[in-house]
Amino acid sequence: EGIYDLVTDPRILDVVEDIIGPNIVAWATHFFCKLPHDPKAVPWHQDASYWPFEKSLTTTVWLAIDDADEENAAMRVLPGTHTQGPLRWKNTDAPAVLNQEIVDVDRFGEPVSIDLKAGQIEVHSDMLAHGSEPNRSDRRRCGLTIRYCPPEAAVFRPVYAEGAVLCRGEDPHNASGWGYGERPSGNCLAPIYDTKPIGGN
Repeated sequence: EGIYDLVTDPRILDVVEDIIGPNIVAWATHFFCKLPHDPKAVPWHQDASYWPFEKSLTTTVWLAIDDADEENAAMRVLPGTHTQGPLRWKNTDAPAVLNQEIVDVDRFGEPVSIDLKAGQIEVHSDMLAHGSEPNRSDRRRCGLTIRYCPPEAAVFRPVYAEGAVLCRGEDPHNASGWGYGERPSGNCLAPIYDTKPIGGN
């Protein structure tokens, strides 16, 4: 329920509505946590290349759980790349969190570090090239990503539509087959994974 309440927080939805309009679906959340001295980078990538959607309509909100800066591997972006269409990529050979790596990124200019204080958000298009360096510091860097799109976004794999949240507005025809879920009760993940909670609580 804690994640659900963050996803539906009006302060976040007001920002998202400015970008994708009044009808808002949240279809995924994910914690990206880099522990101190984590050797893995997140290579330059576009989110849309990983997802089975007909069009690139997703906006990501990156909510800082910890302070994030260049020292502890804050996310970096290549401004303007969201207007370039799908960018050519290869499978990376380096230790990495994700397997795709955009080639010839130098042609897009200097990257910009997205420095955030805990509780602040960054918002980007699923076509924006972004990534992060290994965390060579003594500080953790954790963020929660929330994926939003308008309800007309067509999903090719039904598993991506399960448990979505209609956060604001309406979806009168549900032509894309979203499987909207109700607000969960409690914060225990055991029922989802069919496992015993850690510590037996």
